[in-house]
Amino acid sequence: MSAHISNVRPAPDKVLTDIADFVTDFPVDSAEAYDTARLCLMDTLGCGLEALSYPACTKLLGPVVPGTVVPNGAKVPGTQFQLDPIQAAFNIGAMIRWLDFNDTWLAAEWGHPSDNLGGILAVADWVSRNAVAAGKTPLTMRDVLTAMIKAHEIQGVLALENSFNRVGLDHVVLVKVASTAVVTALLGGNREAVIDAVSQAWVDGQSLRTYRHAPNTGSRKSWAAGDATSRAVRLALITLKGEMGYPSVLSAKTWGFYDVLFKGQEFRMQRPYGSYVMEHVLFKISFPAEFHAQTAVEAAVRLHAELAGKIDQIERITITTHESAIRIIDKKGPLNNPADRDHCIQYMVAVALLKGNLTARDYEDDVAADPRIDALRERMECVENTTYSTDYHDPQKRSIANALQVHFKDGSKSQEIAVEYPVGHRRRRAEGIPLLEDKFRINLARRFAARQSQAILELCSQPARLEATPVNEFVDFFVI
Repeated sequence: MSAHISNVRPAPDKVLTDIADFVTDFPVDSAEAYDTARLCLMDTLGCGLEALSYPACTKLLGPVVPGTVVPNGAKVPGTQFQLDPIQAAFNIGAMIRWLDFNDTWLAAEWGHPSDNLGGILAVADWVSRNAVAAGKTPLTMRDVLTAMIKAHEIQGVLALENSFNRVGLDHVVLVKVASTAVVTALLGGNREAVIDAVSQAWVDGQSLRTYRHAPNTGSRKSWAAGDATSRAVRLALITLKGEMGYPSVLSAKTWGFYDVLFKGQEFRMQRPYGSYVMEHVLFKISFPAEFHAQTAVEAAVRLHAELAGKIDQIERITITTHESAIRIIDKKGPLNNPADRDHCIQYMVAVALLKGNLTARDYEDDVAADPRIDALRERMECVENTTYSTDYHDPQKRSIANALQVHFKDGSKSQEIAVEYPVGHRRRRAEGIPLLEDKFRINLARRFAARQSQAILELCSQPARLEATPVNEFVDFFVI
């Protein structure tokens, strides 16, 4: 009996070659993309610095074997660690994502494209330190910004029409793929090497979303992206040692990604790769909240003053939202840990109504013990507005709308506050940039003395100087 399966090695899947062509050949010429990447670099590193205040994060950082220092290794900003690039990528990636405060991309799949900075910065720093040690020219921060733009684009464009969450896979698969592509190029890999490395990323085991959803929500969601971007560095290094790739990793009948993990469906591509994603990326500026709730929290903050002295008179609270928010963060019942709370729209809204603000500290156990929070959660209902759901996917809008209204026991009600676009949206960029810069300034002050913070601020505020700075010198600004 014959299986009738050809053993002729096929040409690489088009998804692989498109990524490789983009990474190795596409010239990024968008001034807006580079300027946004600069802001993204600042914001992302700032988020990592803030996370260093949380022992739950810092306990995971450092070398695998305590005390290890790697000669010419990559340095971890805000720390004294100098590590191999794989472990450095994990450290930086975990810091960045820990507080759920870095940038976001929302489409059929969601995610956080700046998660890729873990692998990008670790590899670029390691390559640069070894180049300097060998008397060669290091990479510059322009190279880092270019890699960020391209990683954002790969992750974001793949997410536009392809929902990995609907088949139970976590969005960090796209971090692994995007990071693998760009770090292979940063390590000197050519088109063929990028194809082979990216095939390794797709054939690799992929994370389930178990740790993001009730009843198992847990802190792995805060280091999953660090794991993915560090795995990307590992796969790139293996490939550049000559390890073969798997050309039909996606399309192979029975054994390929599509058949095994994507219900037999091929990826749909809405647009070619360019610089669209970086230009349209969403910054989390105001609140460390899951992005589908950003506008709901903003509405709650606006309502805070109106509710002063009336909290015990509330009968019910209506959150009018979009389908993705209902699917991801509409959560009833007990919340077991900070990771559970920052993925519950009712919790975030309740804290904002009570305090007029929401910070990372508000997810900790001592704050959650306030009985008023759960009392308000029990009175909330989430209702889908189909127009909000449509506008969420509209490429001309990409809104993340929420509306909030409070109904009182005496039959009266508050004004309904509707917010279509969060302050981190491209449509509110002029309003958001000064706030983003303030956020960065505050996060620098958490870790560095005034003189060091000021030196970093001055460097990051001068685009031409920043782009010309060798990567190793830039990272040295962040060493304590």
